[in-house]
This record gives sequence, C-alpha cells and structure tokens, in this order.
Amino acid sequence: MSTANSKAAQPIPQHLRGESSSQLTPGLYVVATPIGNLRDITLRALDVLGGVNRVLAEDTRQTGKLLEAFDIKSSLTAYHDHNAAARIPQVLGWLEAGQSVALVSDAGTPLVSDPGFKLVRAALAAGHEIFPLPGASAVLAGLVKSGLPSDKFLFAGFLPVKSAARKREIDRLKSVPATLIFFETGPRILACLTDLESVLGQRQVVLTRELTKHYEEARYGSFTDIIKSVETDIPRGELVLLIGPSGAEEHWDEARVISALSDRIPDAGVKRASTEIAELAGWAKRDVYALALTLK
Repeated sequence: MSTANSKAAQPIPQHLRGESSSQLTPGLYVVATPIGNLRDITLRALDVLGGVNRVLAEDTRQTGKLLEAFDIKSSLTAYHDHNAAARIPQVLGWLEAGQSVALVSDAGTPLVSDPGFKLVRAALAAGHEIFPLPGASAVLAGLVKSGLPSDKFLFAGFLPVKSAARKREIDRLKSVPATLIFFETGPRILACLTDLESVLGQRQVVLTRELTKHYEEARYGSFTDIIKSVETDIPRGELVLLIGPSGAEEHWDEARVISALSDRIPDAGVKRASTEIAELAGWAKRDVYALALTLK
C-alpha cells in the first residue's frame, strides 16, 4: 500500500466525526440549510437532522423535500411567525424533557429574517443549550459575489413597503460606514432602488438573484445603471441587494456643491443640474435639489 493510500485510510479524529442520535447533547440545534443548491448542505447538518428527536421547520413541505433528498426520516413540526407564541412553550417542554431539537428555515441560516430568534432567546432564558451549525447564507454569498468591501457590512433585512417609511429607514442607515445588504422582491425592487438613490446619492450597487441556483445572476454598477437595467428587465426570484459605503474621497462639501450648481444651473436647469451634481458629489439628489432651489 502506498504512503498516499495509507494516509487516506487513516480514521477521522473523534472530534471531527459526525454525531449520531446517541451522541447528541440535549438542546436546540440551529441548522443552516441550502439556499438553492442541495449539495451545499454540510455533513454535520445531515448528521444532526437525522439524529435529533424533532425538526422544527418554517414550511414542513419545503423541508420535507430536503429530508427526502437525503433519506432522513426525522419527525417534522411546523414553527413559523403565525404559531410561534403557542409553539415556543411546547418546544421548551421538549427541551426540558431532555430531547434534542433542530431548527431550520426554508433556506439559509435560521434567525436571519425569520422568527427563529424568538425561540433561541426563550431557550436561552430557560437555561437550555444552543448549538449553531453554520452553512449557507444568502447574505454572505451575496457579499462574496459583490466584490464590495467586506471588512464591515450591515445586514438590514427587508426595507419597509411604503416609500415614506422606507426613506426614513434608509436615512438612518445613510451614515453607516459599511456595505449595506438588503433582501428584496422583484415587484418592489425598482421603487426600492429609486428611494435608495434619492437618499444615499450615487454609490456602487450590486443586485444579485437566485444565488447558488441555475439562474444565478449579478448586476453591477451605480444606482443609475441598476435602475435602468431593472426598468428593462425586472429580476425574478430571491434578490439580495448590496450597496457600497459612501466614499469619503468622492463626497463634496457644501461649498463645492454650491459652486458647481451655480455654474451648471444656467445651462441645464435646476432639476438636471441637481441630478448631475449629485452623482459627481456623492450627495443624495433631494439634498442637492433643495440646495439648488435656494440658489435659483
């Protein structure tokens, strides 16, 4: 037998082996599941999903397909926004009885834009163990694909549906010196991008869809570029929107903006001049427009 084959045949160290049902410590296992490609499931996740007493699923039909794909027979119980208040005491009872329970979402890492945090918080308060099983995450997959600064980022979930509330929330995020990450839907993405541009000014933008799936796509550019793209081709599927931080070297002070507006307004008019200067200055269009009106 060759040296290479000898090394390959060595047993896996105990601390790296999978966990069987007899080895699972009682507690709540928060298990990340694939966001598209089923092969993104981890070996440890398969061990735990097959070894726990119960699996809590956002949608039992969706999770049922995952378990069936890997021939896992564990009992499924629904846990979602609508039944969380009634289900949590029941789950705490199972944990108190020494059971092991897995929590999964429809896709990705639980607690990210779903009610899982309520259960984890209640379990911790009751003194139960929480075991996180890392894995697929649309947030991190989008960040990696975007090429935007990753040393600091803020995930802000879904923005409000109504424009006024959405703009207020965006304004609160305006000064955050980090890449901003949002979830959004196809029908709302154009209105969302328009509001983001009006408040944040021109920045680097990446719009991704269907990450890890057959139709995975990313669109790169400024707000102007991405808005034009969406106007002609509305993206479908699961969207992750990423916005780069405001570049200090690109942000003009007020005196420079006023000077540029004074030069440009006579030829282009208030509205057009405001749009052009906002893109160059790194300002929100509405702020430049307000300043332009005072000059006029």
